[in-house]
Amino acid sequence: MRLYFIFITFFTLCSCSKSSNKILPTVRNLTESVYSSVTIQPDSLYQAYAIVAGIVDKNFVEEGDAISINDPIIQIINSAPKLNAQNAKFTLELAKENYNGSSAILNSINEEIIGAKLKYKNDSINYYRQKNLWEQKIGSKVDYDTKKLNYELASNSLKLLQSKYDRTKNELQTAVKQSQNNYQNALITTKDFTVKSNINGKVYALYKEPGEIVSTIEPIASIGSTTNFIIEMLVDEVDIVRISKNQEIIIHLDAYNGDVFTGKVTKIYPKKDERNQTFKVEAIFKNPPKVLYPGLSGEANIIIAKKDSILTIPKAYLVGDDKVKTDNGLTPIKIGLQNLEFVEVLSGINKDTPIYTPN
Repeated sequence: MRLYFIFITFFTLCSCSKSSNKILPTVRNLTESVYSSVTIQPDSLYQAYAIVAGIVDKNFVEEGDAISINDPIIQIINSAPKLNAQNAKFTLELAKENYNGSSAILNSINEEIIGAKLKYKNDSINYYRQKNLWEQKIGSKVDYDTKKLNYELASNSLKLLQSKYDRTKNELQTAVKQSQNNYQNALITTKDFTVKSNINGKVYALYKEPGEIVSTIEPIASIGSTTNFIIEMLVDEVDIVRISKNQEIIIHLDAYNGDVFTGKVTKIYPKKDERNQTFKVEAIFKNPPKVLYPGLSGEANIIIAKKDSILTIPKAYLVGDDKVKTDNGLTPIKIGLQNLEFVEVLSGINKDTPIYTPN
């Protein structure tokens, strides 16, 4: 009797254990999504830079202030652009004097041309007179050759001076134009001591205080939209091909614990960040929180697909990627949508097929 009791107890325990691991597939609604971290940033956020190096003289705004387009942000002191503008003005005046002035270089060359023309005319007369005499067998060959040589030298000298005049004129004209451009650029630079806003928005950060040194390669302020915010997400490279514009997203922000917000994908950046092997994706809120700050963090699920009333099983009951344990042993199945907990069963079993945990 005792052995029989032990056998019955053992059989009962095994049956209860097997039964406790048995479930039936269930019909439910299933949503497949891609997880992403979230950072909130103002729309049109940009960093303002100074066009000249110098020292901060005055901040016209404070962090958190509303600002309009062309409103001043920071005043910078720098004497170098003014000195450059003065030097450029002096260079321009000298270039104009060389081109148009009473002691212009062209006048000097022109006087040389006048003298060369007189010499050319005189040598020409002497040459042709001597030539006529020589043709009549009058005079010596030496006189003829000398007059001819003087005539040719005078002709070449006149041509060289005329070429020099034209070349110098072009060079002086170019110098005047270049000096004018340099002077205009220098004047523009002297007016850019005040950094102004490019948008209507809010001052989110000021990086410099009065008395601090400013360079042209470091930002001095961060400006962005007051009311519109962007949801920045980092998506793993294995999931990016499944993301497209206008997909719905579910957002959870750490600052709003328990609250759920929705949005949609608006932009996918095509370049991968090699440091963390992710792609940047942007979205906007459909129902934004009343208060948002730059840098708020959280997480999001980008909805890839939804199905209603489909046959599902828990992921924990899968053996490998496409099998389940049934009364007939390992049975292949075809799966569809899946999330972190459940997978859709397309074929292989039905809602009346009991399945068991793999262990």
